Amino acid sequence: MTDEPDRQETAQREQYTHGHHESVLRSHTWRTVANSAAYLVPHLSPGRSLLDVGCGPGTVTVDLARRLYPGQVTGIDASEQIVRHAAGLAFDEGVRNASFHVGDACALDFPDESFDIVHAHQVLQHLANPVAALREFRRVLKPGGVFAGRDADYGGVMYHPKLQGLSLWLTAYRDVHYSNGGDPDAGRSLKAWARQAGFGAVTSSASIWCFASDVEREWWGGSWADRVTESAFAAHAIEVGAADLADLNKMKAAWLQWAGDPDGWFGIPHGEVVARK
Repeated sequence: MTDEPDRQETAQREQYTHGHHESVLRSHTWRTVANSAAYLVPHLSPGRSLLDVGCGPGTVTVDLARRLYPGQVTGIDASEQIVRHAAGLAFDEGVRNASFHVGDACALDFPDESFDIVHAHQVLQHLANPVAALREFRRVLKPGGVFAGRDADYGGVMYHPKLQGLSLWLTAYRDVHYSNGGDPDAGRSLKAWARQAGFGAVTSSASIWCFASDVEREWWGGSWADRVTESAFAAHAIEVGAADLADLNKMKAAWLQWAGDPDGWFGIPHGEVVARK
């Protein structure tokens, strides 16, 4: 993927590989600061303002708002449905220093130097021009402000047992992701992208999501068993020729087999970056 500064792109033209099916939301609601943004914790001081780009259903955003109170936290997402869901979560949880709005990662509707922190979790992998988005993130950061980003790297996915259906799934997932204009291996590129976007001090790290317990396998495997046949992923896979209906059913069966196997193990590595303006 190359940086194309002159390219005009909006969130509305980006395609989210997973879509917003219930099975996708189910997986997102598991996310917290502890399991998805631990690398950011040293930079979370009460009273700081934060923009959460691609906030999804808001579980991480609400967790960040609790930690930054009385600082104001703003979450944006391209989906109005997801924004409503996130706002409802904040209300139900009694978190009043978080607000949610429909927004475009590549054209932020905020003045220059508006936030102490910009956070983006699993966002840059879905964008055709991540460097352009990072320049926007840098624009709205205050001097000395911090960008924190974390993205999966599907080039390093690990699983046991080695089921053919999971191999089909991984190949199809990567093909669909590329066809949508994103990069399924984004985690390894975050440092380079941040430097290209003009950030000076860039610190990189890595962490892993691991699903191995009975509860984790039931939840993760069940979520993906539904996704491969019912979410937007299924339609995208067929449309771009990454899989046919028979393949998708093999993937579903493999995910259910994996979920029921007490020896089942699944790991997804993530790249992380903290970059200061």
